Amino acid sequence: MAKAETENRAVVINGSRTPFVRAFTDFLKLDAVELGVKAVEGLLEKTGLDKKEIDAIVWGGVVLPSASPNVGREIAIEMGLPPSVEGVTVTRACASGLQAVTDAAALIERGEADVVIAGGGDSTSNVEVQLPSKVVHTFAPLALSKKSGPMSYLKALTKMWPLSEVMPRRPQIAERSTGELMGESAEKMGQINSISRQEQDEFAVLSHQRAAAAVDNGIFDNEVAPVTLPNGKVVEKDGMIRANTNTDKLAKLRPAFAKEGNLTAGNSSALTDGAAAVLLMSAKKAKELGFAPLAAFKSWAYVGVDPNDQLLMGPAIAMPLALKRADMELDDMDVVDMHEAFAAQVLSVLGMLESDEFAKERLDRESAVGKIDRDKLNLYGGSLALGHPFAATGARMVTTMANELHRSGKKNALLGLCAAGGLGAAAVMERWDDEAQEETNA
Repeated sequence: MAKAETENRAVVINGSRTPFVRAFTDFLKLDAVELGVKAVEGLLEKTGLDKKEIDAIVWGGVVLPSASPNVGREIAIEMGLPPSVEGVTVTRACASGLQAVTDAAALIERGEADVVIAGGGDSTSNVEVQLPSKVVHTFAPLALSKKSGPMSYLKALTKMWPLSEVMPRRPQIAERSTGELMGESAEKMGQINSISRQEQDEFAVLSHQRAAAAVDNGIFDNEVAPVTLPNGKVVEKDGMIRANTNTDKLAKLRPAFAKEGNLTAGNSSALTDGAAAVLLMSAKKAKELGFAPLAAFKSWAYVGVDPNDQLLMGPAIAMPLALKRADMELDDMDVVDMHEAFAAQVLSVLGMLESDEFAKERLDRESAVGKIDRDKLNLYGGSLALGHPFAATGARMVTTMANELHRSGKKNALLGLCAAGGLGAAAVMERWDDEAQEETNA
């Protein structure tokens, strides 16, 4: 790699996130913008970066506030960053956080920016409850007209029948194309791939155990920034990790998406509030400012599959593609981090990667991608234990993997995420070694 190419590479400097908490609890009064501000403030406090050095914010969001959907720009304004700090918001369902980070990396490597903050977050607690179209179509013209009076509204009320057509609808994570809830899709996926309830519960328990051990060992101390609430309460830790859970406890839970199903609240990720931010720079700028990079990206990949098929199988296609683009194989990876939307989804993807038949039918290759060593997978738990603020998860994973590579001396990490709409995302990260880079340039 030429020296100029190395200097222009986007490097991960650091990351920070709020604690992840169950929806409708501690972060109830914080909307998506406020959560994003908390994450970015934690990042700036940790790194000591001068606000004047920031070129842009690239932010991911899924449950976007209708009055201010460009959350990235709103974060910049609310924090009092220089007006020149432009902001954009991207959305790719549960892969939005990774999308924001790789978009930021691309900006830097194209020479369009030197310092970018990327990440994402969502406030499920503040999801907007939609009114039926009949109500909107009846009352919106009245609200927009200056001639409307009390009698106009009373007359409109006579059209609000039957009540079943005008009651607010419960928010649901459902596919527009199929009408299927994501949990229903995961249930179907588990059945197709013969994933048992016992296997799912065991995987969920392991996620909680590893996350709890990570907390005890201080793994997240450098990642999670405490959040002070308006009432003065300080939230310092993730709120959903259950160190004392076990398969006997999970076995008592009722199926959540099908009467005779295997998915429960215990082996599915919970509705979560939170945000995560990542600081990226060009390698040259990092050196100028005196920052030591943690990691860089070798490749990334985004794919789509038919939502009528196995909706959440995307990582089984995106991960091999990211490896191919990096000119690497699964065996080259020292650690693998996969988003745990549902235990059934992760276990299904692992099986697909191990299948010769899947490789031939879906990946146009003669043999399986390979078997992921469970001792390399989700070292510190995942979304089942930590929670899943939709657009924050990708940025959380990037931060954890960058820290792991830097701390452990491991070389390569593979990330994989499923997402609504039949989408899959993946990235290959490598530990940044200044000496190695200089030797490459020599």
